[in-house]
Amino acid sequence: MVAMTSKPAPRPGGRSARVQAAVHRATHELAEQIGRAQLTVPLIAAQAGVTPSTIYRRWGDLAELLADVALDRFRADTEPADTGTAEGDLQAWAEQFFEEMGSEVGQTMLRDVLAGRIQGSAMAVPSQCAAYTASQIEIILARGLARGEAVPTVEAIMDGVVAPIIYRTLFGPARASHALVRELVAGCMRGAGRPGAQRSDAALALDGLAGPMLE
Repeated sequence: MVAMTSKPAPRPGGRSARVQAAVHRATHELAEQIGRAQLTVPLIAAQAGVTPSTIYRRWGDLAELLADVALDRFRADTEPADTGTAEGDLQAWAEQFFEEMGSEVGQTMLRDVLAGRIQGSAMAVPSQCAAYTASQIEIILARGLARGEAVPTVEAIMDGVVAPIIYRTLFGPARASHALVRELVAGCMRGAGRPGAQRSDAALALDGLAGPMLE
């Protein structure tokens, strides 16, 4: 049975949305023009056509702004690819997730996400990113259920596939691989439909991480 997770916070609307879009766009443009290390709130404000106080009131500081920009990139533009089976969908999605998080842009995005919170939000930025990721997994598993397939829980995929990818990307010592990602997904699928087995099978797959980590 698919376990539902906390839903991502909705995007702001109206004038607030226009300000956010302008500031996000300015942040991206300046990062490309002068380099991320040279970014400052006054520079971003000037590029976006707003006052620095507008940014400080909304985001608090540069770290929180960068975290919000990174969070926005976690929102998927499209649904996961439909390959015809839940396992095929999960394999395709997980390998794409691994490639994106392992890229230079992805690693910077992850570090920015971990560095800040959204002011006035009850949900920390990393938790919102997890919610966006879980919502993609929910789509895949719902498709599988509609086809009559046995599927693991969202938590099993988050713990058994997403978590190892993020951990290895951020902390190493060795990055994940396409082969390992396929093994992790297969481990979760083997536990589908067996109460309590999802987590145990994911744990067995994760045992393969221990050797390289301890060498």
